[in-house]
Amino acid sequence: MPRATSPTADTAPPRQRRKDARPQELRDAALALFVEKGYAATRAEDVAARAGVSKGTLYLYYAGKEELFKAVVREHFSATISDGAVLMAQHQGTMAELLRYMMCRWWEKVGQGPAGGLSKVVLAEGRNLPELAQFYVDEVIEPTHRLLGALIERGMASGEFRPMPVMAAVHVLIGPLLHMMLSEHSLGPCGFEMNGREVLEVQMDLMLRGMLARPPGAATRIPDSPKERKK
Repeated sequence: MPRATSPTADTAPPRQRRKDARPQELRDAALALFVEKGYAATRAEDVAARAGVSKGTLYLYYAGKEELFKAVVREHFSATISDGAVLMAQHQGTMAELLRYMMCRWWEKVGQGPAGGLSKVVLAEGRNLPELAQFYVDEVIEPTHRLLGALIERGMASGEFRPMPVMAAVHVLIGPLLHMMLSEHSLGPCGFEMNGREVLEVQMDLMLRGMLARPPGAATRIPDSPKERKK
């Protein structure tokens, strides 16, 4: 007689797999609605309906709309920031290479996708939702500033970057990315288009030419990202 085995991800009944997938489905639905309608106009029952579950089912996984928003931010922003910190700790090349790679990677993973619209939501509604705005500052803005600031300081300490006000440089790096996200999610429906990757390449070329320490008159070669050097 064949021995019974416990279900795996591939053999589990459809209903069980559906149950396991519900938190992700709820986060996906919440992200889409927050970007489409804004935070205040999105109701918990709207999220449940978009995910194909009852409102009561939503509350089995999340305490409410605020917890859903936090879960979405952590999934898309916090995880990417944490990955960047690990990458910087392990990186053996130049800080210019790492900075270019991290900026492009962030744009590809977060900025150009639906999650980029969360920045518009926070900027548009943060004044009326101070607790959520503070959460975004604590979870996204300050960790991003620390990560990029540490990268710049490491480059200055090694002599690769010239001395500069670190936080001012961080803001200059982030500004164009924020502008592209806001433009895409505010003006995109009107037909406004921007080649984000091309804009980012120009930004990094200009930034690194200004950041790199070099003798006056010396030719400057802006290094490729680690990913591009492997090609």
